Amino acid sequence: MSEPFDLLIRGARLRRRPGTLYDIGVRGERVEAIEESSERSAAVVVDAAGGLVTEPFVNPHLHLDKVYTLQRLDEESSLRAYHGEGMGSAMKAIEAASRVKESYSQDWIVENARRALRAAALHGNTHVRAFADVDTKARLEGVKALLQVKEEFRGVVELQVVAFPQDGVVREPGAADLVREAVALGADVVGGIPWIEYTDADAREHVRRMFDIALANDRPVSMLVDDAGDPGLRTLEMMAVTAIETGWQGRVLAHHARAMALYPEPYFQKLSALLHQAGMPVVTDPHTGPLHARVRELLAAGVRVCLGQDDVSDAYYPFGRNNMLEVAFLASHLLWMTTEDDMERLYDMITVDAARAMGLDTLRLEVGGAADMVVLEAPSVLEALREHRAPVRVIRKGRVVERDMGA
Repeated sequence: MSEPFDLLIRGARLRRRPGTLYDIGVRGERVEAIEESSERSAAVVVDAAGGLVTEPFVNPHLHLDKVYTLQRLDEESSLRAYHGEGMGSAMKAIEAASRVKESYSQDWIVENARRALRAAALHGNTHVRAFADVDTKARLEGVKALLQVKEEFRGVVELQVVAFPQDGVVREPGAADLVREAVALGADVVGGIPWIEYTDADAREHVRRMFDIALANDRPVSMLVDDAGDPGLRTLEMMAVTAIETGWQGRVLAHHARAMALYPEPYFQKLSALLHQAGMPVVTDPHTGPLHARVRELLAAGVRVCLGQDDVSDAYYPFGRNNMLEVAFLASHLLWMTTEDDMERLYDMITVDAARAMGLDTLRLEVGGAADMVVLEAPSVLEALREHRAPVRVIRKGRVVERDMGA
């Protein structure tokens, strides 16, 4: 008789396998068996009751140091500037929003981040790439706060902390040194936002300095690129070229790239080929601004695309609760991705594709994969997106996450 499982999920529906229920057996932190009917016992049994069981949700883009700061700002000026027609005033929005950093304190950032991560746990969002501003105003307060909550939520919600020079590097002397200090403290990812610089030459210097830090410290790179309604912005291309030149393919992640919506077709075709060569996925957040990356065309070109939450009640977006099903639901409308195949693709963009973009290659529901899963009430991806309800169970490292983690 085989040894009992540590955890057994009975009666699970799996994606792309309609009409059959499966039992999923877990030992330790790995999936040991996926069978139509298991006779083995288990220390803990979860009845999926015909609900969909999938990989957990992954958010590759969240400004976690800024969550719930909307009330600290003049929301009218920042939101209007960022969401205005054509996003021509996006830089003004960032400058207006930066005022909150004058009062940055590790204490209140930690409390806000805890609230956001409890919501993430409730909604099965178990892995987050979390940005923290580093500059002469924010100093290292945000990084220190996110490193603290990273330890507090370890084993429930896994954070990758990004040292992010939101106000630039060339135009903000000392920011690059703060990024280095943040990495020394334990930041997992080197950030960047080259389009915020005043000239193309400065943008290239921004990219070069951040890649230098990443290579010296063996860190991946995440950069917010071309996040405004200006078809002349080219920092996504700069980032891709630098990734290829430095051999950092597969360790780079681009965010936003909203100017892509305005690019002429010949340049877009060249750019998508370059992204494919660089092994550089794109994170898009179409719900947080009127422009967004050309998702369908990127996918057709073989470029990995994933969805991010981006913001939770801050200067750029007043809503959000770390519910990636809600993000995919909104994206379905904004991108007109409404067929069955489209919905499956959207689901990939908040699970397996987002995980691979963050370097989480074992986060797949398969024998030998990580025992991280969500058990949904919905029996299909369509119903999961339609309702975007919190999972009935969240499994992390082979253990059921307690419901009182939720916000």
